[in-house]
Amino acid sequence: MGTEPDPRFSLANERTFLAWLRTALGLMVAAAAVKAFGTEGSQWAAAVLAVLAVGVAVEAFPRWSRNERALRLQLPLPSTPVAVVSAAGVVVAGLTILVVVLV
Repeated sequence: MGTEPDPRFSLANERTFLAWLRTALGLMVAAAAVKAFGTEGSQWAAAVLAVLAVGVAVEAFPRWSRNERALRLQLPLPSTPVAVVSAAGVVVAGLTILVVVLV
């Protein structure tokens, strides 16, 4: 649909998609590490990280698709709340770990 965008933009969009997948994998690893090595109370932090990992992974492809469509139609790139939600979730998980470690 639309016209073929500059390959640099399509490749940048693809790199961003892969970065979101790497972020999801990193969150999964962090969740597993917190669960494996954390104290009993840190299970909530591991759960928050795991949910974030799934959310980021689920949103990665639709985000790539929306951006690619916008590039082809020469429209502004759509925004998404995934980055803000991910950052807030990591903060919540970090604070949970901090509280568990200090108590």
